[in-house]
Amino acid sequence: MDDTRMGTMPVRPLLLRMAWPMMLSMLIQALYNLVDSMFVSRLSGEAFQALSLAYPVQMFMVAVCVGAGVGLNALLSKRLGQGERTEAKSVALNGIFLYLLCYLLFLSFALFLARPFMAFFTADSAILSAGRTYLTIVTGVSVGMTMQFATERILLACGDPVGPMVIQGVGAVVNLIMDPILIFGLGPFPALGVAGAAIATVMGQWTGMAVGFLLLRRLRRFPLSPKGFRPRGDILAELCRIGIPAAAMQSLSSVMTLGLNKIMALYDPNAVFILGAYFKLQTFLIMPVSGLTNGLTPLVSFNYGARSRERILALTRFALALGAAIMAVGTILLLLIPGPLLGLFGADQAVLDSGIPALRWIAAGLIFSGLSMVLCAVFQALGAAMTSLVISLLRQVVLILPAAYLLGLVQVRLIWASFPLAEVLAFLAALVLFRRIQRKRLSEL
Repeated sequence: MDDTRMGTMPVRPLLLRMAWPMMLSMLIQALYNLVDSMFVSRLSGEAFQALSLAYPVQMFMVAVCVGAGVGLNALLSKRLGQGERTEAKSVALNGIFLYLLCYLLFLSFALFLARPFMAFFTADSAILSAGRTYLTIVTGVSVGMTMQFATERILLACGDPVGPMVIQGVGAVVNLIMDPILIFGLGPFPALGVAGAAIATVMGQWTGMAVGFLLLRRLRRFPLSPKGFRPRGDILAELCRIGIPAAAMQSLSSVMTLGLNKIMALYDPNAVFILGAYFKLQTFLIMPVSGLTNGLTPLVSFNYGARSRERILALTRFALALGAAIMAVGTILLLLIPGPLLGLFGADQAVLDSGIPALRWIAAGLIFSGLSMVLCAVFQALGAAMTSLVISLLRQVVLILPAAYLLGLVQVRLIWASFPLAEVLAFLAALVLFRRIQRKRLSEL
């Protein structure tokens, strides 16, 4: 899509056009991660545990790349909205350079920390060996991952929502095809086990990177060339200023999960199972909203750079309505069929007795969760990254963890009320902060 349409096309079809490919690509990513784990689980229980222990490192890598992407997306879209194409090219190239620095961080982990990390969590030699092998490959050869993210974010900022979907889709298909071939040794390929799973993942990422750079060459109105490139401290600092809070925000869900597991284990032996099942279900509930916010951010940034206050407000209102509608579907599902949803994970009667009311408690806060996610995306797009981080901290750490502990002291089943309580209070805080930003920043446009 021509980037000028980001400032002229009616906001509702524009947002839908930008968001739906991201929603679909996230679904593809979730599905191939699930299949990846299913293939490895067929090797052995130790192999599956190794990948489970490695998962937080992969999520940290994703969080870093997403954070860098938020900074790149917001700043590049803003420069394009201001009509500063030369400056926009510099932002794009410095963004690619920043992603190369991210790769060096991951490579350092592969060289020095993969084994100590696994040894910290397990003394089982089989798990330790498999986990070290997997982590060394997926972190040490992750340049494909970082460059794939870079190309996706540049394309999205330039008004191309389909390109990122193609990049992720092609990479996912390569991973899906190569997983069983390399893990189990099909045809002329030897059985590589866990190493095969890691290599298949890397092959998918490198394929996505190659497709991404090919798609960048189509940007005729915005050609990129490394000729004469020099890193610019001011641009890198601005990218980090916006991106670091976003990366930290992406990492908060891990902190919340660890904290809730610890707290809930004190009160109910089934709570950890229920929480795990919910987070698996939640992945599919929030994916559409995450896709929506990914499409929203560059649009708001572009129109902020173009000083179009009315379009920013119209985009925000429509995104809030869509976010609420999407999460309302999840709310209905958790209220009407919590038992069958838990049954997908083999829940026994004791788990169902505790889990059914738990999911219904959680359902009460889902709509507010979607609204907060949309407002956080708007904050990031307007350059108020720290405000976005504050709201995420409230939702996922500051409010929910103390509430879960204190409510559990009153009555075990009230633990789950901490979810809607935290979401409602965080949304009210987000609304207050949005009105303040609206007065201070948007009123000047």
